[in-house]
Amino acid sequence: MAQNKDFYAVLGVSASATQDEIKKQYRKLAARYHPDKNPNDAKAADRFKEISEAYQVLGDAERRKQYDQMRSLGAFGGFGGARPGARPGAGAGAGGSSGNFRFEDFDIGGLGGLGDIFSSMFGQSTGPRPRNRGPERGQDVEIQLNVPFRVAALGGKTPVELEVNEECPTCKGSGAAPGAKLQTCPECNGRGTISFGQGGFAVQRPCPMCLGRGQVPSERCPTCGGVGEVRTRKKILITVPPGTDNGSRIRLKGQGGRGQHNGQTGDLVITFQVEPDRFFRREGLDIIAPVPINIAQATLGSRISVRTLDGKKVAIRIPPGTSNGKRFRVRGQGIEKDGQKGDLIVQVDVQVPEKLTEDQERAMKEFADASGLKY
Repeated sequence: MAQNKDFYAVLGVSASATQDEIKKQYRKLAARYHPDKNPNDAKAADRFKEISEAYQVLGDAERRKQYDQMRSLGAFGGFGGARPGARPGAGAGAGGSSGNFRFEDFDIGGLGGLGDIFSSMFGQSTGPRPRNRGPERGQDVEIQLNVPFRVAALGGKTPVELEVNEECPTCKGSGAAPGAKLQTCPECNGRGTISFGQGGFAVQRPCPMCLGRGQVPSERCPTCGGVGEVRTRKKILITVPPGTDNGSRIRLKGQGGRGQHNGQTGDLVITFQVEPDRFFRREGLDIIAPVPINIAQATLGSRISVRTLDGKKVAIRIPPGTSNGKRFRVRGQGIEKDGQKGDLIVQVDVQVPEKLTEDQERAMKEFADASGLKY
C-alpha cells in the first residue's frame, strides 16, 4: 500500500465521520473482502489488507487524532522540499541529500512530539524488526447508556451488555487449529511486519496475514478464523452517580478492548442519556412536579398529597384563589449532588371541566352573579 493513500478514502468515509460510523463502515468492508469469502482472489486480499491497515489507525480515537495532526501537515502526501524542523541533510530538498524520511526528524514545535508518536505507531524502515512486539494497550470502548430519570436523579445501578474481544478459547490466541503446524509467514518472511512506501518515505506495519506473529498455521483455528480473538458479549453492572444529567460521562478502567501481547485492557467510557419521566422533570437540582387540581380546589382552597422523588408523600396546602401554574416549594426534596440539594417544586394545573350538568351550570351562574363576574 503506497504511503500517500488516505485512510479515510480507503474506508470510504469523510474525515468528520464519527467513531461509530468508521466502525460500521469497516465491518461492512471487512465482511465483503474477507479472504474466507473471496478464496483465490488476490485483489480482494489486497483490499482487505488496506482496510485493515486503515481501521487499525482510524478505529482508535487516540491514534486517529495523531494521524489527523500529521495528515494536516502533509505527512501522508509526500514531501517535495525541506521538512519543518528537519535536521540538515535529513531528506529530499535539505542540502541536496535524499535519505529516507524519518518520523523522528519531523520535529514540530508545540505539537507534543508527533514524530516520536508516529515513529512508535508505524515503525521505521531501518531494517527488519523483531517479530515479538511489545504489549499494546486495548482500545477504549465508548457507549451511550439510557437510564431512567429517577435512577439518574437518585443514583443506582443499571446493567449493560457489551461486545468485547476475548482470547479465543480454542487456540489460546495463536490462531492455529488444534494440531496444526506453524510455518513462516510468506507475506512478511517471518519478520511480522511489512514495509510500504514511495520514493524516500517508507514505514513498516504489522503484517495483516500473520498479524505480526511472523508465523501462520497450516490450518486456521475454526473458532476464530486465525485471528486469535473472538467477539463475545458480557454483562456488567454500571453504577450511576446521583444527579447524573444528559451528557454526563464516566470512565471505567479495564472494561474496554482487550490489549495485545499482554497489553493493558482499554477503558469503557459511558455517556449517559436520561430518559424522561411521566411525572417529574428537572430544572438544575430542582424537581418539578405538575399536579392537577379542580376549579373548586383552586377557588376555595384545599390540601393535596404529592409524591416525592424517592416515593414518600408530602402534604401541600393550596390557598383559596390559587391561579393556574402557581408553584409551591418543598425544601430539600430535590436532587442531591456535590454537597448541594435542590427542592421539590409543585406546580398546580387547574383543570376546567369541558362540560357541566344543568345543576353545575346553574350553581356556577349563581356564584358568578353573587361575585359580580361577567360571563
